Amino acid sequence: MNDTPRIRTVLSCTLLVLAVTAGATSCAGPDRHPLSARPFDAAEQVVFNTPSGSAKANPDKPLEITAKGEDGRITDVTATDEAGRHLAGELSADGRRWRSTAALAAGARYTVRVATEDGDGAPGARTFTFGTAPAKRALTVTFGPEAGTYGVGQPITADLSLPVKDRAARAVVERALKVRSAPAVEGSWYWVDDKKLHFRPKEYWPAGALVSVTGNLNGLKVGDKLYGGASKPLRLKIGDRIEAIADAGSHYMTVKRNGEVINTIPVTTGKPGFSTRNGIKVVLGKEYYVRMRGTSIGIAEGSSESYDLPVYYATRVTWSGEYVHAAPWSVGSQGVANVSHGCVGMSTGNAAWFYETVRPGDIVKTVNSYGETMDPFGNGFGDWNLPWEKWRQGSALVAAKGNPTATEDAKARLRPTLQ
Repeated sequence: MNDTPRIRTVLSCTLLVLAVTAGATSCAGPDRHPLSARPFDAAEQVVFNTPSGSAKANPDKPLEITAKGEDGRITDVTATDEAGRHLAGELSADGRRWRSTAALAAGARYTVRVATEDGDGAPGARTFTFGTAPAKRALTVTFGPEAGTYGVGQPITADLSLPVKDRAARAVVERALKVRSAPAVEGSWYWVDDKKLHFRPKEYWPAGALVSVTGNLNGLKVGDKLYGGASKPLRLKIGDRIEAIADAGSHYMTVKRNGEVINTIPVTTGKPGFSTRNGIKVVLGKEYYVRMRGTSIGIAEGSSESYDLPVYYATRVTWSGEYVHAAPWSVGSQGVANVSHGCVGMSTGNAAWFYETVRPGDIVKTVNSYGETMDPFGNGFGDWNLPWEKWRQGSALVAAKGNPTATEDAKARLRPTLQ
């Protein structure tokens, strides 16, 4: 076989490549386009309003960068703090000045990259860093409950170290409080008062969900001379969906796990004048032994309604003293009549089972009672008694009912990022 033609083809291609390469090299001479050059050091081309040396900049004042001379101009500026937050700014139409339009963070370290060009269009670059003074007043947040495993009804709480009344400042705070769930759910914060927020999903947390809560307030400007401080993150795990429904009309409690009935218990609830609160309550805690006195709910000592009893297997659902507990003295009325002073009473054996089955965050719901509906706040966690639309109105990010932007913002703050 004769390979000569192939060798000639390869040699021809090689010569062609060499010719192209030589032509490309000749284009890189001294007359190349200015934009192809490496950026020059623009240190002498721009000036900053930050203090010199180790002095800290006042975070209440904007960052300004100005072009020096007549020929040069600024083409781009990026400023980022150590937390990765970008500082928004505006460049003048003539490229002579860039000025930050967002507040600087307090106690932060910024890296600023400035791109310029001279009168001939040659690019320049300048990078510098500076720090801002720490805040004189710091707003910190403490999340609750403590880390652990909770029931599907457990709200997240955020306690602020200082009151925040202004709606715009509340919006800044709320945007910085991040709740992430896997699987993802829709949820929202509610301002209970000037120093406390609650967060709950639209529906109960999914069983087995992992929840993380973080505060990104550190250094962030909240209001006039008020900046955010550091906060400790929180992680929770959600257990099975445990729901106990106490029917004051039938005198029975039905207990479900993940939608399946696992027990039906005869109970007694509050008698007339002491009717058990209707509505959804969340288990607050469990106490093996509690001494219950009538004086704690306003009953005069020595009166016909007075009592002073040792109570066992007490599961608390309100701060004012409503429990699900053992009531051996009323076994004859359980499943038949309501004779308690507001608690849900059952036999000792049933109370022990209930005590061992539930955990904080589980749901206890009372229906068909003559009592008032459980308050949303102040006496435990009655958060779930507010319809979702009313709950959403408690957010500083909802300007008006049906605001689609606010709804999307709330969804964006809840993403399935946990593994």
